[in-house]
Amino acid sequence: MSERIADVLVPVAVDAPYSYRVPAEMRVEPGDLVAVPLGTRREIGVVWPKGGQAPPAAKLKEITEKLDLPPLPLDLVSLIDWTANYTLAPKGMVLRMALRFDTELGDPRARIGVRIKGAKPKRMTEARERVISLLSDGLTRPKAEAAKEAGVSPGVVDGLIAEGTLEAVALPPEPVASPPELDFAEPKLTEEQKHAAEILRAAVRAKNFSVHLLDGVTGSGKTEVYFEAIAEAVRANKQALILLPEIALTGRFLDRFAARFGVRPAEWHSQISPRKRARTWEAVASGEISVVAGARSALFLPFKDLSLIVVDEEHDPAYKQEDGVHYHARDMAVVRAQLKKIPIVLASATPSIETEVNARRERYRRIPLHERFGGNRVPPLSAIDLRKEGPAKGRWIAPQLQKEIGETISRKEQALLFLNRRGYAPLTLCRACGHRLRCPNCDAWLVEHRFKRKLACHHCGHEAPSPDVCPKCGKPDSFTAIGPGVERLEEETRGHFPDARILVLSSDLIGGVERMQAELESITKGEIDIVIGTQLVAKGHHFPGLALVGVIDADLGLGQGDPRAAERTFQLLHQVVGRAGREATDGKGLLQTYQPEHPVMQALIEGDRQAFYDREIAAREETGLPPFGRLASLIVSANEKAAAESYARKLAAIAPYNEGLRLLGPAEAPLALIRGRHRFRLLAKSARMFDLSGYLRDWLSEAPPPRGGVKVTVDVDPQSFL
Repeated sequence: MSERIADVLVPVAVDAPYSYRVPAEMRVEPGDLVAVPLGTRREIGVVWPKGGQAPPAAKLKEITEKLDLPPLPLDLVSLIDWTANYTLAPKGMVLRMALRFDTELGDPRARIGVRIKGAKPKRMTEARERVISLLSDGLTRPKAEAAKEAGVSPGVVDGLIAEGTLEAVALPPEPVASPPELDFAEPKLTEEQKHAAEILRAAVRAKNFSVHLLDGVTGSGKTEVYFEAIAEAVRANKQALILLPEIALTGRFLDRFAARFGVRPAEWHSQISPRKRARTWEAVASGEISVVAGARSALFLPFKDLSLIVVDEEHDPAYKQEDGVHYHARDMAVVRAQLKKIPIVLASATPSIETEVNARRERYRRIPLHERFGGNRVPPLSAIDLRKEGPAKGRWIAPQLQKEIGETISRKEQALLFLNRRGYAPLTLCRACGHRLRCPNCDAWLVEHRFKRKLACHHCGHEAPSPDVCPKCGKPDSFTAIGPGVERLEEETRGHFPDARILVLSSDLIGGVERMQAELESITKGEIDIVIGTQLVAKGHHFPGLALVGVIDADLGLGQGDPRAAERTFQLLHQVVGRAGREATDGKGLLQTYQPEHPVMQALIEGDRQAFYDREIAAREETGLPPFGRLASLIVSANEKAAAESYARKLAAIAPYNEGLRLLGPAEAPLALIRGRHRFRLLAKSARMFDLSGYLRDWLSEAPPPRGGVKVTVDVDPQSFL
């Protein structure tokens, strides 16, 4: 900057940058990473584009250091500003997502290589001879790799270095990800897939902002199609980002990428080590990495030359960040693509209502894939009316479904039972007095997890052992489980099929990502007969031998007072049934329901996706719900109920009148107590073109500062209404 004052944004809860004096010998530009004093500590910040009038330089603290790191690209700087403005999150907290790595880790751990130097050892052993023979080709190998290849301990290599037979040399840091080999395994695409791939390749070549909805039935090869767009980006020496909804999907996806390109892409999510995060961040910023696959936070990486964004399973609710900065990664990905003027691909078999409406209005270009890859048909669905042919009391698998499972596994094919309810039972109560076991911190029942011999709250994580006596009436052994969870369903399934190999897939039971990858691999290899799972099984997995999907409680997601309940139920059940019949095996699905006449069930059974979207879009338009209107949720919480309610009422009382907005509440949130905090909710509803973020900002700026532990959380475009 020509002037000697710079605005620096720091990754803390502030909404504007601070001004600092620039040392005479230093030159900084917007996007540069610098170290600055903040109070009594040193903080890493980013030089921000100039805003208002700077104070006199004499009154300012000085920038301590300009870091030897690539600057944030200006499209990312703009995205941070845009996200903060839209979500009302402090700008510094949005910046924190872009700097989510440790800048103090120092240089990567040195890699030591060894090679032949020439001098013969004084004493020759068989082990030493193997090392010398291995390295006689004159190549340099990492020390640990040389020891492993020669079948010796590292001490043998160290001894040869000490005697001068080998010399140690410094090796460059191991690359985070190798460049994709574009011709490694070019896929055999159908004519429909070729057409779709060429549209996406042309979009990458055009270097303009465009949004494409890759709308293909489950198993239609959407991934293979957008891989060709990624290949086009890499061919032009550009970068591509692939967003995935769940960390659990990453491992299998990386394998599919490697099968096409010979190497895995770089990955970015919360479970990679701090040192690898720092190394990946720098490699993305320098352009060393060409493709990144990651969770929603990967959107805020500092790509040097990003030319394509792909959002896989764009409808998935996991793209909404529910704590900290309340942003939707799919929507912000579209914003980043627009700021960068590049194409973005949204892929789904069940697009979100928002995306479907944009496609119908031709804001997004729809690229359809009507057929499953390999010619297999989409599994037909039929309903089991639990009012007429339900299971016996205390059982959860209807006779028809039990019969189909038996026939399926007798043919050496796999069956999947889907129940989106973790644990053994959702409710535990005393048979003697009716006492229900509740979480002490939340307005929720404790869920029994019999495998782990504990009761757990799925909202705050509280755990307790199952009591031997009722704490209310004192009767021993009086508690009984009400309703099924996946653990109880497994118990019943083992009773029906004692010789079957059964696996439960649930986030409560999976011991980390590696364990889950192993479990999924065992299904893929046909080592499991019956899979019992929660929504984890609906997220993009490919099970070649799966022939039957049985949905135990298809009505579970309906009737919750959530305006997205029908959409989510349709998407979830459509996706989970779509796991079946993907290869040689023909698939089928059975829905156990008390409401076979419900429009969602009818659309699923008849395979009429168009009818579901037509009805749901018409209902949203009539009621002014998103995407035809806008919503914002304000949650007021406090340790004391009276304090939360009082402040919520004060907020409602000072809300500016505007005929374009309707304010609902305050009222107790459906989950009125979470983690010991009482919650009241206000809901603002406006027309689509209304500046809802601006209204909220003006409103809250006039509100009295919350005191006494009161906290206000703003969620623009909420996905959850609990």
